[in-house]
Amino acid sequence: MDLQLKGKKAIVTGGTARIGFAIARVLTEEGAEVTIPGRNTKKLSEAVSSLPGGARGIEADLATAEGASRLIAEVPETDILVNNLGIYEPKNFADITDEEWLHLFEVNVLSGIRLSRHYFPKMLAKDSGRVIFISSESAIMTPGEMVHYGMTKTAQLAISRGMAEQTKGMKVTVNTVLPGPTRSEGIVGFLQNLASTPNATPEQAEKEFFEKYRSSSLLQRLIEDREVANLVAYVASPLSAATNGAALRVEGGLLRSIA
Repeated sequence: MDLQLKGKKAIVTGGTARIGFAIARVLTEEGAEVTIPGRNTKKLSEAVSSLPGGARGIEADLATAEGASRLIAEVPETDILVNNLGIYEPKNFADITDEEWLHLFEVNVLSGIRLSRHYFPKMLAKDSGRVIFISSESAIMTPGEMVHYGMTKTAQLAISRGMAEQTKGMKVTVNTVLPGPTRSEGIVGFLQNLASTPNATPEQAEKEFFEKYRSSSLLQRLIEDREVANLVAYVASPLSAATNGAALRVEGGLLRSIA
């Protein structure tokens, strides 16, 4: 299927690894001109050079207002904005400090707000564009071991829907994609830390995680990052014109609610 993305300009935040990199890869494969902002020069260079057809890397820390301003100065307009940047950590609720609450909010939420505040009005002005927030199933089913992370993911749902309300009758859409636990180098260590058995293998840790912490999952395995990226690419395309203001699940059937 041709997603009609050839020549479209896209920005993918958090695009040097994991889901973000997979999204950048699929978009470039579909012919989009992708820009990846990042704060780590080495990782940024490696990511950009390994994408088919290449991409543009811009050194900018989007967890800060200065980083957002730098990206905007380099790329004043875009057709597609994928707000994917995010961090997570398991921590007992009572031990989460004010500073940690604020840090997760700034990285996971404010980074997307700052960019959307600039690019979204430009999309409305030209009556064309896509804004996509990469949230998580944690937005709906907040994990007890990561309450602060769940809070930021729920915030993205509210922001996305509120922005979508401003697009009535237009060719601009704003949606949120909710991945479930997705395979990455980072999550393997995370699952091993949760495992009850010391020195559990990745396979053992994954099995126990779904049995103990995500028993409602229908998939009963980690999602592959490209499985998420394929959905994001469709939502970024002109073919998804009737999908707007939605929270789109790619979480392996983990959430039991229908709505």
